[in-house]
Amino acid sequence: MAVAIITGASRGFGRALAEALARRGWDLVLDARSAGPLEDAAAELRRHGGTVKAVAGDVADGGHRVELIAAAWELGGLDLLVNNAGVLGAVPLRPLGAYSLDDFRTALEVNVVAPLGLLQEALPLLRDAPAGAVINMSSDAAAEAYGTWGGYGATKAALDQLSAVLAVEEPGLRVWAVDPGGMRTEMLAAAEPEEDLSGVPRPEEVVPAFLRLLDVRPASGRYSAPSLLMDGPPAESPLQEEVR
Repeated sequence: MAVAIITGASRGFGRALAEALARRGWDLVLDARSAGPLEDAAAELRRHGGTVKAVAGDVADGGHRVELIAAAWELGGLDLLVNNAGVLGAVPLRPLGAYSLDDFRTALEVNVVAPLGLLQEALPLLRDAPAGAVINMSSDAAAEAYGTWGGYGATKAALDQLSAVLAVEEPGLRVWAVDPGGMRTEMLAAAEPEEDLSGVPRPEEVVPAFLRLLDVRPASGRYSAPSLLMDGPPAESPLQEEVR
């Protein structure tokens, strides 16, 4: 049975991806900061018949990251690590000239340092997997200059670069940075409270792109969700070519 760790899995995209993988028979280790909502999500997913471990905690805590890897080891290994948990930093979003450095440090810790730390813990298991893979959640804010999105975008750009370098250093793994595009999540609602998000895709509508990624297993690189759903082989984004 394939095993995945998904961070930020009690709601939003992480929850939707966990549902899709559970339906496919995956065993899961799920992370979120709030134990109640995380256990509720895990209980629903267990109805699909697989093992689902709910490990509540903060991904910025090194001890919690060790617990996540230990839970995967108990399930027999690790085939997929999904670094999905993230924070905006400043809420509401602010221009860089007014951006709190403490908020920026928090965003860096959660969006960059924590994924790297979890990856370091996970590498031995991923290397042993028949087809080990990493998905790091990127953003179009990592590549485009949107006003007030500079702090968050900078953390995602850093994560993109970590993904690109890891792909070079670990050629036996698939390492994908994926820009999901806009999704109707609580995070986006907090970032743009005045915007009408009714036309923005729900996380469940974006998940099929990630399932195709797992099915087709293209080369390590940076991809956008829409490109993954197009006919033909998935195309890397121009940013990834520049990073290389």
